[in-house]
Amino acid sequence: MTAYSTIKFGVDGGVATITLARPDKLNAFTSAMHADIRSALDIVEADEAIRCLVLTGEGRGFSSGQDLGEERLLNAEGAVDVGGRLDRDYNPLVRRLYASPKVTVAALNGPAVGAAANIALACDIVVAARSAYLQEAFARIALVPDAGGTWFLPRILGTKRALALMLTAEQVPADELLRMGLVYKVFDDATFSAETAAFARRLAEGPTATYRLIKETVRQSVTNDLSAQLDVERDAQRKAGATEDFVEGIAAFKEKRPSRFRGR
Repeated sequence: MTAYSTIKFGVDGGVATITLARPDKLNAFTSAMHADIRSALDIVEADEAIRCLVLTGEGRGFSSGQDLGEERLLNAEGAVDVGGRLDRDYNPLVRRLYASPKVTVAALNGPAVGAAANIALACDIVVAARSAYLQEAFARIALVPDAGGTWFLPRILGTKRALALMLTAEQVPADELLRMGLVYKVFDDATFSAETAAFARRLAEGPTATYRLIKETVRQSVTNDLSAQLDVERDAQRKAGATEDFVEGIAAFKEKRPSRFRGR
């Protein structure tokens, strides 16, 4: 297994876990961390046995966002280029997570701040420890929310509430995130790791070929009108109906037993 300096990576029972591992810096993102994540994602995407990906943090936080102490990138004229890091690191990561063929779960073990909050929102499902919070902290240092924040938040919350989170840069606690629909489940801190692992295992044991179709269908709905989306659903349903898992699901239903899906 590849050795990493800024993350921990492991696979267990079809679930791959990428753990941001700079706890002394609240797992702040650096160029090296982005490179490590890219390498781990290469493994996840290439291994058919991996059916679910969990992204989480080590220690008391998910991530504080970009490490502001890291050397800034310069443009061709020698001026600081804040957008350069987005082009090189953040935007490719967000696109990759959002389009991943695997089920992706962001597990907020603690605060998710700035770009880290939006990287979490790029995942399919977000779960959180009760002590976690999300913070669009960009305005505090006079920056615009990035890493997809201005795309994800208005679509989940509506424009007014999304703007409020961005303009105030307030911390939003886990229970409020659950109420808003930004988080799917909140687990108590003491059981967070175990419940997240069990949750991910259930997903990994599901009909993952169909999960991919569900993800693709939902993504297309963002730009489709109803008529076009009905056609997308029809085509996806034909593909789902041709899978081995569909045959197994029907058989298990008739035999009143748990399904044994193989992701095919």
